[in-house]
Amino acid sequence: MEIIALFIIAISLSMDAFSLSLIYGTGKINNKDKLLLSIIVGTYHFIMPLIGLLIGNIIIKKINFNPNIVVGIILSLIGLEMIISSFKGKKETFLYSTYGFLIFGLSVSIDSLTTGIGLMGITSLPLVASIIFALTSFSFTYLGLNIGNFISIKYGNIATIIGGIILILVGLFYIF
Repeated sequence: MEIIALFIIAISLSMDAFSLSLIYGTGKINNKDKLLLSIIVGTYHFIMPLIGLLIGNIIIKKINFNPNIVVGIILSLIGLEMIISSFKGKKETFLYSTYGFLIFGLSVSIDSLTTGIGLMGITSLPLVASIIFALTSFSFTYLGLNIGNFISIKYGNIATIIGGIILILVGLFYIF
């Protein structure tokens, strides 16, 4: 039963990676970069719960920090860059660089950090949980990128513009 609960949590943690990967995939990412971005997201979803486990509730309560604001700003900026690059007719190189992928991965895995804080209340196998989280988020990210790529091929730049607008709206949702 514990494994089933971990998979349900993993799926819920992967939903933001999936939905944002749909949007990111409209940028016509090549197969190598799809794999790289999926690996980065999976790696973050492996590491972040373990970091959260180490940090624990005490430190989080002492630091008056709302990670949602940071995530919101990052997502809004990515969305803005996507819209601007669609009008320029070329991909924004930073968004599709390793650094851009690292920032994207971080922004979709912050919730894994907070999940890690209460991980011992969920399971006595935190390493197994992190592996499940990593594999699930890797799979959902890769799937989202491929579906987003298909949508982009079918609908062109309009898909990228709509995706950028959605990212900005999601970013604003996180902030407010």
